[in-house]
Amino acid sequence: MPVSTTDAAMYDPSSPQVMSAFYRRLFPYKPFFLWLNQDHVPGKLFTHREFAFTLAGDVYVRYNSFFTVDEFKKEVMRLTPSRFEIGPQYSARPRDRKTLAAGALQPQRRELVFDIDMTDYDEIRTCCTDKRICRRCWGFIAAAVKVLDQCLRETFGFRHLLWVYSGRRGIHCWISDQHALDLTDDQRKALVTFLEVIKGSREQAKKVNVRGPGGEGDLHPVLGECLDTLRKEFTGLCLEDQDCFRSERGYETLLSLLPADRELTEGLRRQWQGTDRSSVDKWRDIMAIVAKLRRDNATMAKKWEKALEDVILQYTYPRIDAEVSKHRNHLLKAPFVVHPGTGRVCVPVNPANVDEFDPGTVPTVGELLVQLERTAEGDESKRRTEDYEHTALKPYVDMFEKHVAGVVRDSRDARRAAVKDEPSIDF
Repeated sequence: MPVSTTDAAMYDPSSPQVMSAFYRRLFPYKPFFLWLNQDHVPGKLFTHREFAFTLAGDVYVRYNSFFTVDEFKKEVMRLTPSRFEIGPQYSARPRDRKTLAAGALQPQRRELVFDIDMTDYDEIRTCCTDKRICRRCWGFIAAAVKVLDQCLRETFGFRHLLWVYSGRRGIHCWISDQHALDLTDDQRKALVTFLEVIKGSREQAKKVNVRGPGGEGDLHPVLGECLDTLRKEFTGLCLEDQDCFRSERGYETLLSLLPADRELTEGLRRQWQGTDRSSVDKWRDIMAIVAKLRRDNATMAKKWEKALEDVILQYTYPRIDAEVSKHRNHLLKAPFVVHPGTGRVCVPVNPANVDEFDPGTVPTVGELLVQLERTAEGDESKRRTEDYEHTALKPYVDMFEKHVAGVVRDSRDARRAAVKDEPSIDF
């Protein structure tokens, strides 16, 4: 149901009235509660969970907790936060922290989370910079999602991964499997260290060092599988679409990542200077050198092949914000909140269709409220359904509910298995 920009612009996401209408009519409280609690009866995963609210004037209120989803909804309606974030399950209710002994409030369980932000790709994307994002540079996020989703499922055995668009220029992943919830901070750090490949400051040219001492070892088999997926992404995204190496700055970075052979790299530089050769053509020039080296110097050819593999990883492998994932007490923006800068809702993303996702088409709070206004009045069938079902938010909530059903089902099965395994008291 299309909405004109003019109509939607009437609803400013910084307005408390607008956010009040959103929280009252559109936020999917029931599936949100089930997703966090993993059961229909409130348990510690909800009652001992921290929620942090951002209020008008950038007032930040931490350590909120609630007994029921109705209490949570009532407080959200009262505060009308511009957004809120989710923390871990603590050893006690966060709201009671002032009555506890020093150090008694400790994080216990938490979804394993990942954060990928487009600003970490500013040095390589050519279409946008800073806070801007478009369908083209979304390709870097899409490549990251494909590789990370595959690795988390196949290498670590996780099943319940929820990918959520951040509302502006990034994506979050929430993993709700029982063994993900139970990971300690040390275990999370070890897992993230294994996954993290891109390291180094903006000024550092080479950011991939995954081949051991000397930099000449083979890739870990898991990283080799990731590379197989990323080769195709690199060609379409970096060489053809973004054309990362057309500019002098782009090809100088590429040359700095090749093996230190002055004769060969200087030859490429002279070949490229003062021309408008595309990234595809420049990559072909490099591959021609590799083909010649394979005939004349197999050892040097192997060095160049490994260097080019590292280039592909540096330009397409997920750029993870490692600190977000390492600690259970880290707060992360909740799904289905509204991004205060763009007005867009933080909606789930299907990893199977991540290439087709367009951040520019994600509904804004203004568009959703206009759609509600246009809903025909007096229709009894519509009154019996949730308001969001009559808006562009419906397919995203449907996707979320399907995910939540799997989380709740597996959580229930785990509890039943635990009861079954308890020793019998029968004589």
